[in-house]
Amino acid sequence: MAAISAIGLWSTGAARADAFVPLPDGHIDRPGISMTSTGERAIISPSLAANGASRVAWVSGNVTVVVDTPPGVVGPNNGAVNSPGTDDSSTHGSSGLTVGYIVGCQVQLGALTNSLGFSIATTGPGLSGGISFPISPGEIKWVQINTIDMPKSGTYYLDYQDVAMELQGCGGYAQARQFSVVELIGVDYAKVTLYGMPFSIG
Repeated sequence: MAAISAIGLWSTGAARADAFVPLPDGHIDRPGISMTSTGERAIISPSLAANGASRVAWVSGNVTVVVDTPPGVVGPNNGAVNSPGTDDSSTHGSSGLTVGYIVGCQVQLGALTNSLGFSIATTGPGLSGGISFPISPGEIKWVQINTIDMPKSGTYYLDYQDVAMELQGCGGYAQARQFSVVELIGVDYAKVTLYGMPFSIG
């Protein structure tokens, strides 16, 4: 991926200046799945409480997924209910797309892979609003922005605008990076993850 092209200032008053971070596009192709992330950006705000342990990242982005699979593959789970070794697919009623952010306090996020076994720790309100969560030094949390169902083959879009992620309790540096996960459930099971570029939250 290309490096961050610019960091500007988004001024909201004489007493504070927010850092504007444009982030590069991303793309991944797998059999039957094409996923693209565009227009991702973040605005990093200092804490309104004027302490070093809290800060806010206002994130926006667009994720497009094209699913092209044989009829009957994409849809409700056809496997055994609650059967071990099914990749937890029995817990889902439909294939879907989940978009969110991995947030780390004093943790570098540049080398993450699909092998990491973290679970989503915080669920967001949808396409707008804010998410506030505590995070301690050395801790990583997966913060869900939104999800959509994908009941059949086709093109799906998930867009979000200025969703506020408020970190509380992180006394050191913090990083975040976008994740987009497609999960296909049916006769076959597939899971594809696209990661964005890590960026600093101060």
